[in-house]
Amino acid sequence: MRETISDEANAAYQRIHASDDFAQLKRSYLGFVVPLTIAFMAWYLLYVLMSNYADAFMGHVLFGNINVALVFGLLQFVTTFGIAIWYARFAASRMDPIADRLREEYEQEIER
Repeated sequence: MRETISDEANAAYQRIHASDDFAQLKRSYLGFVVPLTIAFMAWYLLYVLMSNYADAFMGHVLFGNINVALVFGLLQFVTTFGIAIWYARFAASRMDPIADRLREEYEQEIER
C-alpha cells in the first residue's frame, strides 16, 4: 500500500525548499563536498598515474621492504578516513543545526 503525500505536507516541503535556510544548507554542503571530492580524486589519480608511469620513483625503497608506492597507497586510506572525520565534524557543527531547524519547521507545519 502506497501512501500519498498530503497537500499540506507538499506545500510545507515546497516552502522549506524555497527558504533561505535550505539554500544555505545546500551551499554549505556543496561548498564542502565538491572541492574535497575534486581534491581527493586528483590525489587518487596522481597515485594511479605515478604507479603506472613513475616506476623508479614509486619503487624507491624508503626503509626495509617499504617503498614509496606502499606509503602512497596507505595514505589513500588515511586520506579517506580523514575526510570522513572532517565531514562528520563539519556537518555536525554547520549543517545539522540548520537541517534540524528545517525538519522541526516541517513537522510542525504538517501537524497543524
